[in-house]
Amino acid sequence: MSGPAAFGRLIGAGWMLARNDALLPRELDALYPPPLAALSRALRLAAGRQAREGRPGERLAHALERLGPVAIKLGQLLSTRADIFGREFAEDLSRLKDRLAPFPMETARKELERVLDRPLDTVFAEFGRPVAAASLAQAHEAVLLDGRKVAVKILRPGIARRVAEDAEVLMLAARLVERLAPLARRLEPRAFARTVIRATELELDLRLEAAGADELGEVMAEDGYMRAPKVVWEGVGKRALTMEWARGLPLSGEAALAQAGLDRRQLADNLIRAFLSQALDRGVFHADLHEGNLFVAAPAQITAVDFGIIGRLGAPERRYLAEILWGFLQRDYPRVAQVHFDAGYVPATHSVAEFAQALRAVGEPVFGRAASEVPMSRVLTQLFEITALFDMRLRPELVLLQKTMMTVEGVARRIYPEHDIWSAAEPVVRRWIARELSPATRIRRLAEEAEQAVRNLARLAAAPPTEAPPPAPPAAERDRHVVLWFALGALTSGLAFLAGMWLR
Repeated sequence: MSGPAAFGRLIGAGWMLARNDALLPRELDALYPPPLAALSRALRLAAGRQAREGRPGERLAHALERLGPVAIKLGQLLSTRADIFGREFAEDLSRLKDRLAPFPMETARKELERVLDRPLDTVFAEFGRPVAAASLAQAHEAVLLDGRKVAVKILRPGIARRVAEDAEVLMLAARLVERLAPLARRLEPRAFARTVIRATELELDLRLEAAGADELGEVMAEDGYMRAPKVVWEGVGKRALTMEWARGLPLSGEAALAQAGLDRRQLADNLIRAFLSQALDRGVFHADLHEGNLFVAAPAQITAVDFGIIGRLGAPERRYLAEILWGFLQRDYPRVAQVHFDAGYVPATHSVAEFAQALRAVGEPVFGRAASEVPMSRVLTQLFEITALFDMRLRPELVLLQKTMMTVEGVARRIYPEHDIWSAAEPVVRRWIARELSPATRIRRLAEEAEQAVRNLARLAAAPPTEAPPPAPPAAERDRHVVLWFALGALTSGLAFLAGMWLR
């Protein structure tokens, strides 16, 4: 799609929001300055009757559904934060998670046969109607020839073209924001847009999702806080994915939290701990944990589905995350501030002590309090003001982490309104700190780094010279160098081996 076409689609998106009174909703008229209030009234007059129908969440959901998959993803995120936007608003948006209009059954059957390159009756004993429909795909209930109940996910027809169009519009919007709103530049709109676009593009190859589900299934099995259905590889293709049926009821339905014997507090704790253990221990996490992708069963069992978006963290980011969380748990604000400076999240031109003071102002009012007692909208406003005061910029490598943390915390609040995120996080963070920042682990890491340094030096020594080489040393001296290199490498390897044995 060309640039002018993208601009036209952006204008069309604005008009779609205006037509549904979701751009400048009438419910906020009292808060607008006079020019904006006048514009709001003019837009509603131009839109006619449609702009007056429904509650704010219903109008926004209606508009986002027609704007395409990227807009729907935004709506899904907003729907998890009833504490910020209100329960009624969030519930009106919740239909975007898995209750969109499905595409025809016959289209689904033909697409699946084309992807698998075989008749359906050679794979499935039964293939039922869609049980859930989301922005990119829909899921069908089916039964394999061996009797196993499975879920079959099939991408929507033409979705790749729609995502490509949305991606260009999103990048155009990001460029306009950077140009017209200087205060928003520290949020790195274009880097944020690229991260969202890349994650959505990866969702369009269900073979990658199958691999991600398989990988995360192994990760989840280590702690038991969450589980993943097994992949049925003979039912996997680029546009189709088959997995064993998830146990429990979908969290997006009202019946899920009404199950007999359900421990809602433990369920909320398990959700937080599952996410943190994935991110901290293995550096890979499910990055789309909204209610539509979670199934729950008594007493506190969680099964995740839809592994199209997976987040990854490098070792430095995992260490910074753990130390920041641990510092907050210990209420050690100077330490939390120092980690932000060490990581480069706050420019060195600022004062560590002043940043610690600002963090204390955020942390103390909420520490140890139940979620229902914490006005999250006020906390987020204060955090935004602090990040602006200290010139903190959005980190593209942390976009999926921050988005998932926000989603998970919102879902945990819905499961158990009295939830305390800090007490839920403490066991996982304490375990990571004890293991990764202990003196023993530091010795092991030092030995590994020394061994790698020796290998790098040896590689440099073996590299062909770029200039005329000096005269070759006598054979005896050359042999001594070889022996020294070998001895140093053996000594470092031996230290690493001994350290590893000792730490076991």
